[in-house]
Amino acid sequence: MKTVSRDLAVAEEQLAHLAEEADEARLRALVSETPLAEQEHHEAERHADAMRRHHADLLAEVRQLETTQDELLDRLLATT
Repeated sequence: MKTVSRDLAVAEEQLAHLAEEADEARLRALVSETPLAEQEHHEAERHADAMRRHHADLLAEVRQLETTQDELLDRLLATT
């Protein structure tokens, strides 16, 4: 569980960075109105979206591990 929690923390940091980059790219695309800026915006947004999905997957994994851990602890306490 420690590894997944650590991975989740890293993903959160990366997501914050990628989301910020995507926002900046969006603003540059709006200001410059060039095809290259628009392409950079879409690419940055794709990276941020991929990290959002990865973050959501890790979060779901942490929740599942916590549920499993709670169930095992309950079973252990029930037998003692």
